Amino acid sequence: MRVRAIVLALAVSAVPILFTGCNACATKPQSPEQVRQQTAAATAELKDNAKAVAQGIRDGLTQPSPDKPLDLNTASKAQLMSLPGMDDSSAERVIAGRPYSSEHELLERRILSREEYNRIADSTTVKRQPGFVAGAPLQNLK
Repeated sequence: MRVRAIVLALAVSAVPILFTGCNACATKPQSPEQVRQQTAAATAELKDNAKAVAQGIRDGLTQPSPDKPLDLNTASKAQLMSLPGMDDSSAERVIAGRPYSSEHELLERRILSREEYNRIADSTTVKRQPGFVAGAPLQNLK
């Protein structure tokens, strides 16, 4: 699925260059300066498109999903906020309530509402760390 998206994005990025090449054959000769300017413009557009494709791929690979869930005990605030419906205050509540022994503690300890939990449940997990005691503050653990 991701490979198709990557190939499609690269194909879409290459279309402007192909059209530029086709137009060059059908028009009257241009000065070297005009060709240079058009080539520079096409190259700049392709460069911007390639950056956008790369950023999209990077985002897709790092986004939490059921195949690659986010660990609630170790996720950063930014990672938590990438989850659907998670805002700044919700992410801070999740961090403040660490450590967790299961995802359901978010509901049991009233850190998230049922609606908020349902939005992120498929994309999260809790990996038990050695020495973690459920409900104990992280700073007291060594």
